[in-house]
Amino acid sequence: MRALVTGAGGFVGAHLTARLLADGWDVVATVRPGSPGPEGATVLPADLADPVATADLARRADPDVVFLLAASRVAVTPAERSTTTAVNASSGAWLVDAVGDRCCAVVRLGSSTEYGASRGPMDERTPLQPRGFFGATKAAGSLLVAATATARGLRATLLRAFQVYGPGDHPGRLVPSALRAARSGEVLPLTGPGSRRDWVYVDDVVEACVRAALADHLPAGQVLNIGTGRQVANEDLVAAVERVSGRRVRVAAGAHPGRAWDTGSWVCDPTLAADLLGWEAKVALDDGLARCWEAT
Repeated sequence: MRALVTGAGGFVGAHLTARLLADGWDVVATVRPGSPGPEGATVLPADLADPVATADLARRADPDVVFLLAASRVAVTPAERSTTTAVNASSGAWLVDAVGDRCCAVVRLGSSTEYGASRGPMDERTPLQPRGFFGATKAAGSLLVAATATARGLRATLLRAFQVYGPGDHPGRLVPSALRAARSGEVLPLTGPGSRRDWVYVDDVVEACVRAALADHLPAGQVLNIGTGRQVANEDLVAAVERVSGRRVRVAAGAHPGRAWDTGSWVCDPTLAADLLGWEAKVALDDGLARCWEAT
């Protein structure tokens, strides 16, 4: 089968591309300008903020399955917000509108930031009330992909991943920062006590993407939460890093301002993914952190 993977040079996209290639897929990939393409994939240049270029990409790739993983986070200036809106909200719909008849499935990797705050586990019926610009563009993109795919008669699956971590994660995020602090002895700026997230290992997220692509029984536009169903406070995650590394992490509690969506409860209900995909997170937090430690 031939897959088109947008955002193949990103954190999750690189892991997904490697998995697909290992499974024998023919992979066409897009990466950011100037970034190296994944070895073994066909890399096609494309400006996903440009509807003409994006439609041309879809026609040239001619995939059986489209994996939509490209995302932009820059949102300081009006021009940056315009580009981020095009990439996160519009490009998926442009691609779906332009793919050929051989395409049978679209998998979009969304974000838990599409949801609003909740005091308990979030299921797929939790209202879309994004707490930031990024989440708003991701939520809009999910709705547009589902609507466009339905109009085309394609099966689209929308995966809302919670806090993904693993080797190759952005160095500024908490897990790489905590591992770096354990190795170097530098002080880790940390949020105040009580900020919690549902941490899901990248290989588990990739498995969900692959299963969703092959699950012909899924209803069109199906939304599935991808997480562990367990949340961990940031200070407890640091303690786990200390366990797997065998080193003390020096922290400055309250020195990190946190994110706009940080809250004392941020956890998913993954029941529907288990019921419809037979998927569940397999990698326990300490095991995942140990893999990250060994990879650094």
